Amino acid sequence: QVQLVESGGGLVQPGGSLRLSCAASGFTLANYAVCWFRQAPGREREAVSCISSRDGSTYYTDSVKGRFTISKDNAENTMYLQMNSLTPEDTAVYYCAAQPKRGLLIHQAEYDYWGRGTQVTVSS
Repeated sequence: QVQLVESGGGLVQPGGSLRLSCAASGFTLANYAVCWFRQAPGREREAVSCISSRDGSTYYTDSVKGRFTISKDNAENTMYLQMNSLTPEDTAVYYCAAQPKRGLLIHQAEYDYWGRGTQVTVSS
């Protein structure tokens, strides 16, 4: 059974940092394209950062470039999102997603496997 479980969300002050984790079970994450998405209230879900399973290339949405870092630990079967210099605009539910395809996938319609999400709130 394919399962993705996010953790690491919470309340943080502007300028702070959080590290999200997404633990995979039932499949080998190394063979999957993976991505972090987020959805803020009243807004559509958007891709935040993704990794290609083919060559490890990455995608970052413009608003997080230079602040967020995506990584994948194949030995731990876990992916991460390090988030620094957080702003209130980063407040959202963050979801990890995985798909057994090689390549860089950045559209939510391309993903069949999703975690339930973890809330990130940036507020003073």
